[in-house]
Amino acid sequence: MLYTGIIAALSSLDLGIKWLIEREKPEDFPKPLPHTKEKILLYRNHNAGFPFGFLEQHGELVRMLPLAVISGLAGFLTAILPQKDKKVQKLGIAIILGGAISNLYDRVVRRYVVDYFSIQCGKLKGVVFNLGDIFVFLGSGILFGEEIIKEIRSAFSKKTPVDSSRKTM
Repeated sequence: MLYTGIIAALSSLDLGIKWLIEREKPEDFPKPLPHTKEKILLYRNHNAGFPFGFLEQHGELVRMLPLAVISGLAGFLTAILPQKDKKVQKLGIAIILGGAISNLYDRVVRRYVVDYFSIQCGKLKGVVFNLGDIFVFLGSGILFGEEIIKEIRSAFSKKTPVDSSRKTM
């Protein structure tokens, strides 16, 4: 139930912000997000494709491929939910699903994803994204970090055999 709640909360948060952005006039954008010293700009962008508009001319693929991936992830989460361990893995997948479901909703219902903010720093200045995207990256980072930690622990747990024939003083 906890992970379902995380998915619902994150999707709802992103969809709620998208709803607010869509209610405003397009000519009001871009504009600075208050209290960010103009480090974050709000936009009202519509992306009919994958990130950066990739494959936007293939709408059916852009809708069905994420649906297949999300279905697989949801099935995997459902399969591991009864297991007592794997809490980090469950959390990572739930966060990914929270963001992915929000963007899938946009793709299926609106036929485009609403992207609404940009961080004005370095190469990120030209990239406009939404919280759903951040959740997908965050969840993926959690899963990746967990795997790295497992590998490091595994490497350090392998002990080299000690030569018992050597005498020490």
